[in-house]
Amino acid sequence: MTERFKTPISVHLFVFESDRVLLLRRFNTGFEDGNYSVPAGCIDGNETLTNAIIREAKEEAGLILKPEWIKVTSVLHRKASQNSWEMIAFFFTASCYEGEVKNCEPNKCDDLQFFPLSKLPDNLIPYVRKGLENTLQGVFFSEFGWGKDRQEKNEKTR
Repeated sequence: MTERFKTPISVHLFVFESDRVLLLRRFNTGFEDGNYSVPAGCIDGNETLTNAIIREAKEEAGLILKPEWIKVTSVLHRKASQNSWEMIAFFFTASCYEGEVKNCEPNKCDDLQFFPLSKLPDNLIPYVRKGLENTLQGVFFSEFGWGKDRQEKNEKTR
């Protein structure tokens, strides 16, 4: 019997202040180093999506979240362009948080700050940019990175 296909699941957090979004620049991780992302990570085994994003927000940016302060605003089935690796990414938005925004992982992040939505860095990771666009436009689900042979789909569900 062949093994069933498995794909990783990641969680990402958008924290907005007025017309700005919190971004971090990846450093020394081996994945997208030098590019901006948001507090994010993969779920651990035996962990809910909600618990995963609460954990990642605290570990990476010092943010304390409560489940009632967060909601999933977009889901992205993404594929890396250079290989067949794929992932399901859940994008959350926090309505509020406790704690002070701080870089809690300086060995993995060399910049953490709010950026105006009108002046996002050019080196924002493309699938994170897509998740942000989807969140801002109310697009709950899309597919990203599947190449020219398949059009990327968007479905508005809100």
